[in-house]
Amino acid sequence: MSFRVTWDNLLDNVEELPADATLLTPLSQKPFQITDVQQHRVLIEYQADSETVPLQREQFETLFERVDDATGSFDLDRLPPGAEPYATVMSLHPRFTIDDRDGTLSESERPTPSPLVDAHTVEHDDGLREEPDIPVYADALLLIDALEQHDVTSLTELDVPTLVNLYTLLSDVQRNANDLRQEVRGVLLDRLHHDQPVS
Repeated sequence: MSFRVTWDNLLDNVEELPADATLLTPLSQKPFQITDVQQHRVLIEYQADSETVPLQREQFETLFERVDDATGSFDLDRLPPGAEPYATVMSLHPRFTIDDRDGTLSESERPTPSPLVDAHTVEHDDGLREEPDIPVYADALLLIDALEQHDVTSLTELDVPTLVNLYTLLSDVQRNANDLRQEVRGVLLDRLHHDQPVS
């Protein structure tokens, strides 16, 4: 497939995105939105700032050629600084896919959805979330707080009360997580049992 055809298809797909669609750069996971689509460029805006960044058609063509030359998958670590959004936008084309785990962009024979698009904004919800009323949640928060306050990479330098507190919190999290795991296991086994065909 020629780049001209790929570019036209890509622009069509970009224009079909919901207005509030948030995209993520594949390596740094920086959220951004597409603000405008023009014949020779795509304009984006990072959520962290309000600066508009133009993504030029020529750069997309270069990326297209690199993926084609890679005969399989292009390593995203080879992208120049600031070029991550090109890979994300390119993955909106149905024949290009990003593998988050391998950090690659590849062309596929089958259409694939982009894993880096959220149809809704990734901004933090200002509404209050209700905390789950389960013991492991409260214990986990206490443990996180303790881990943030103390350098546990060098346990030998911690005093005895801190070590006792950490040991107790770890035990509580382990016990309550195990209790919840057993409950989940029971429900899961019950559902799996009911889903089995009667012989």
